[in-house]
Amino acid sequence: MDISAAANVAAVGAAAEDRDLITVREYLLDLDPSGVRFATVLRDTIDQLLNGEATGRYDWKDLRQTEKTHAGSLVEINLHREFDFNDGTSMDYEISGVQVDCKYSQAFGGWMIPPEAMNHLCLLVWADDYTSRWSAGLLRIEEEWLNQGSNRDKKLTIKAKHRNKILWLWHDAELPENVLLHLPADTRSKILLPGKLKGQARVIELFRRVQNRPISRGAVRTAAQQLDYLARLREGKGRARTVLREEGILIAGPYRKHRDIARQIGACVPLRGEFVSFRVAELKPHHGDRPYVELDGKSWVLADQTDTPETAPRLPKVTAEAEF
Repeated sequence: MDISAAANVAAVGAAAEDRDLITVREYLLDLDPSGVRFATVLRDTIDQLLNGEATGRYDWKDLRQTEKTHAGSLVEINLHREFDFNDGTSMDYEISGVQVDCKYSQAFGGWMIPPEAMNHLCLLVWADDYTSRWSAGLLRIEEEWLNQGSNRDKKLTIKAKHRNKILWLWHDAELPENVLLHLPADTRSKILLPGKLKGQARVIELFRRVQNRPISRGAVRTAAQQLDYLARLREGKGRARTVLREEGILIAGPYRKHRDIARQIGACVPLRGEFVSFRVAELKPHHGDRPYVELDGKSWVLADQTDTPETAPRLPKVTAEAEF
C-alpha cells in the first residue's frame, strides 16, 4: 500500500508510449478530476451489498461469501451507470475508443485477471471500509507480470513486485466513511437498539449522537430499516428535522443551499449522498468573531458546550434537483 508519488511518476514514464492507456487515463480524470464521483460509487456499492435497509448490517464481515463475490460485478455495473461508458466488445467497457476491463478487490492486490484480459487495459479498483481508503489505477496486462495459479477459472493475480507498473488515477484516497462501522460500540448500540426503537427514533438518535460528521444515505437506511427512509429526515411532527431543530440541531443535506450554510458557519460540508447534523446558537457578544450565517432574520453560529440549547431556525427548502 505504500506507493509514493515518485512511484507513480515512474509508472507514467513507463506508460508514456502506450497511447491508449494515456488516453483512457486523461478521459477518466477529465470526467472526475477529484475522484469524488468514483468514491461515491464505491460507497454506494458497499452500502448496496450490505443492504442495511432490509438486514440492519453495516459491517463487511457480515456479508455472505456469495455477496462478497458479487461485489466486483456491482462495482463494474455502477461505474458503468455513473460514467455512461460505452459497452465493450471484448472487455467490460469501451472508454474513448479503448477496450477496458474492470476488476475490483476488497483486498489490495487481490484483483483476479482472466485469460481474456491478456494484453488489454484493466481498471483496477480497491476499497476498504475498515480503513476508509480506496484506489483506482490502470494497467496493461502482461503475462509475465502475473502469478501462476491453479483456480478453476484460470484467473491470475498481479505479482507484488509488478504493482509499481500500475498507473494510479487516485491512490489511497479517502473513502466516504461507513459511520456506523466506525462509531464506538456503545454509541452505536444506543442508536440501533434492535427491537427497542422504531426506525424514526433510530434516525433521530443517529443525527443527535453523530454531529458534524458526514452520514451517508446507507447509514440512514440502516438506522431506519424502512423503504421511505428519507422521509424520516423531513420536517413534520415526530420527524428528525423537526424534533432535533427544537434541540438546536440542524440537518444539512447534499444541496447547494445547505452546503453553503454549513460552509459559512464552519460545519462539516455534506457531499453527494451525505447529510451532516450540527447544533447552532444565536450569535451573542461572547461568541466574538466566530463564523456565522443569517437564517430567519437572525445570526447563528456553531454551538459549543457553553451554549444553552435553543430552537434552531429552519433550513431553506430544497428540491431533489438542487442536489449536486
